[in-house]
Order: sequence, then C-alpha cells, then structure tokens
Amino acid sequence: VQLQASGGGLVQAGGSLRLSCAASGRIFSINTMAWYRQAPGKERELVATISSSGSANYADSVKGRFTISRENAKNTVYLQMNSLKFEDTAVYYCYYSTPRPPYTYWGQGTLVTVSS
Repeated sequence: VQLQASGGGLVQAGGSLRLSCAASGRIFSINTMAWYRQAPGKERELVATISSSGSANYADSVKGRFTISRENAKNTVYLQMNSLKFEDTAVYYCYYSTPRPPYTYWGQGTLVTVSS
C-alpha cells in the first residue's frame, strides 16, 4: 500500500487547511486511516482516526477544530483543519492499518506551518 499525502502549507493563525491522503495498492475493506503529526523536537502524536465504517476519534487538542473524513470509493482520507493555532505546526503523516492481515503503512508526511 502506498500513501500519498498533500495539502500542507503555510497559513496564518485562525486560518484553515485541508489535507488529503490517497491510498493505492492492495486495499482491504476493513481498515483504519489516521493522521499523526510530529512537531520539531517532539514525539509523533495521534491527531485523528477514522474506521472504514466512518467512526472517528480525535485528540483532545484538536476536538472541535479538526474534522477527519474519508471517501472509501477513492481510498482517500481528509483532514479539515480550522481555527489553526501556532502549536498545530508540524509534519502531518497519513496512516493506514488493517487488522487482518495486520499491516501498517505510513505516508511521506506533509508540512503544515502556522504563523502567529
């Protein structure tokens, strides 16, 4: 499975960005897709996950501001980021996993920079 993320960039605090991640290759119908992020000098952290049935979960730091969604027909996951804060600055990574077989894949990352 290959994951191609896009949509990062530079935005002012309070602005919005939409990230996309398209999965290709051997896609299993039961899977979880997610966004993680890693800020400079910090560990990678979970931002949001969404199951193939559409069940979503969010980190407390982004609840109410970010929305994860997916289009199963396109094997694509999105992250709509609103009311961006300086502390949202990070490289955002797309993630794909399946329970059976137990596979995990990471995208290449896309940089989001929020200016204060």
